Amino acid sequence: MSDEVTIQYEDVHKRFDTPVLSGVSLSVMRGETISILGTSGTGKSVLLKTTIGLITPDSGDVKIDGESVYHSSRTGIRDLRRTVRYVFQYAALFDSLNIYDNVAMGLDPETIRSLDRKTMLDRIATSLENVNLDPGKVLSKLPAELSGGMRKRVGLARAIVGEPRIILYDEPVTGLDPVNAATVNRLIMSIAARTKVTSIVVTHDVPGALEMSHRVALLDNGKLRFVGSPHEFSKSDDPLVMAFADRQAAARAALKLIEHEIGDEDDEPGSAHAVSIGV
Repeated sequence: MSDEVTIQYEDVHKRFDTPVLSGVSLSVMRGETISILGTSGTGKSVLLKTTIGLITPDSGDVKIDGESVYHSSRTGIRDLRRTVRYVFQYAALFDSLNIYDNVAMGLDPETIRSLDRKTMLDRIATSLENVNLDPGKVLSKLPAELSGGMRKRVGLARAIVGEPRIILYDEPVTGLDPVNAATVNRLIMSIAARTKVTSIVVTHDVPGALEMSHRVALLDNGKLRFVGSPHEFSKSDDPLVMAFADRQAAARAALKLIEHEIGDEDDEPGSAHAVSIGV
């Protein structure tokens, strides 16, 4: 990891019915892997999608290598996007295409036109091998013929085949059992170490995030509540960070929240609990 900024979020705001991002500013360094944690609905995936224009901020800006994703020329934005790949939550493979064609979708049209059939096959096969899949066994298969963990790995192969400088991971281990989740996390680490790619990982897998990341960020109500190293995260005395770092603490916090909500309901006139007491 270098001290050169690759991605810069500058006071990013986004609201739908309610505010989702409320002034997020963050610098991501070249070659860094940073994981973004937070409760569901706190804006993690929205922030990730603003990086390449899948969602447009209401205000603020996102810059890649100093170039604005939203205020550059069309040619400039197109060139920026060519350097970035997005790994979707459920792999987002095309059901009607075999694995060869799915992985080939990770190559831009100009690259496809420049490669002969053998070179392209070798490149796709290498990408599959780099995520521990045997090309001879999977290239001709359809996504439905693979397990969930294998489909996730095909999604990773599609992301790396174009040799991007930035990879954005949106919940890469969602829906996987612990063994397959650990496998995908280790592959993310391996890809980052081998290619020096800059990686942003949105995840709920706290142990995985702490293992694979140079830094961890915690979003809370649309704002960054914590940014620091995994060690700093584990030692933080912030109650919310502690709840994420300690599963038992998280369970106790959730129980207190439920008890608080039940208590509020019980205090309302006409509630079932209040009526039963009245009787």
